Formats: sequence, C-alpha cells, structure tokens
Amino acid sequence: MARRLIVLVTVLGLALALAATALGATVTVRVEGKTQPIFGSVPVKVDAPNALVALDLAGTLGEFYVQVSQSSFGQYVSQIGRYPGAGAAGWVFKVNGASPPVGADQVTLEDGDEVLWYYATFSDKGGPRTLALKPAAANCYTVSSFDDAGKAIAAASAQVQVDGKRYKAGPNGRVCVGKHVGLVRAYAVGAVRSNAVK
Repeated sequence: MARRLIVLVTVLGLALALAATALGATVTVRVEGKTQPIFGSVPVKVDAPNALVALDLAGTLGEFYVQVSQSSFGQYVSQIGRYPGAGAAGWVFKVNGASPPVGADQVTLEDGDEVLWYYATFSDKGGPRTLALKPAAANCYTVSSFDDAGKAIAAASAQVQVDGKRYKAGPNGRVCVGKHVGLVRAYAVGAVRSNAVK
C-alpha cells in the first residue's frame, strides 16, 4: 500500500510539473503598431511559454488580427492588425529590451519577462531603438532607449507626453511632469514609443 501511495504521489508531482511548464511563465506583453499602440499600452500579464504564444494571447484579449506564416526559417509573424510586413519593414519582438537571435516560438520565457512586439523598418544599422519609461520619484520618470542587443542608454532626446502637454527629458533621461491625471508616455524621433505609466 505504501509503495502505491509513493508511486501515486510521484505521478501527481510529475503531472503538476508538466502542467506548469505547459502554461509557461507569467510575463507582460505589449504590441506597438506602425502608427499607434495596438495592445497593452500599460503592459498586460499573460501566461505564455514563448513570445509567439504571448502575442497570440494578446491578440485574443485585444481582439486584433495576427497572421503567422511559415518559411524555411520557421514560423514568423507576417501581419498584426492592418499592416503586413513588406520589404525592409515588418513585425519583430524583444524580450527584456533585447532582440533574441531565434524565432519567437523558440524563446523560452521566464516569470517577469517583458515581451514587446512592434512594427519596424530596418536599415544596415539594424532596427529602431525602443523606449522604456519607469517611475523615478513623485511625478518624475526615467526614459531609457534600448538597441537590438538590449543595451540601454538615457533617452535624452525623448519627449514625454501627459494630459495634452509635452516635456523634454534631460541628459540623464529623467523628466518631471508635475501633478497629472492621465497616463505618461515617451516618444523620440526614429524610436518605438514607450509603455504608458500612471
């Protein structure tokens, strides 16, 4: 009897471990379109094992179109919303500010990862920088600019917008906006807009 109980407990433990792996990690996902945010201006939490599943869940939650195509390199996202990829432009993703060297279905996510999908036009220097906005102190924020490798620098040229007003970030990427009601978001020429912060 004890032996059967040990086997049952072991089988249940393995089943629970496999179920947790299948569900994936708890991550945030955001989708920035060609001309405007599509989903998760304030990033939304989902449980996903990889970046492609995170996008699929965002599409379901946000009710927007996602087209996944097959190529000799594997699956790739050929369209989100109204804009398909064309020429040197298309849909790409970052995890924690960096562009992984593998496809979205091959990236294993971990709890707390930040997944960003965005429309980009590429040049010989790579893709556009992506902005991230974080609260710094009361009514103050820090804007960082990430390259494809995930290296962050202060976004000194960024403009922060809130309640219809614009503020310029200082050399250290920090900006104070005073008392406000709406969401704060950062923009910079040639960069992908930031997340929104209260």
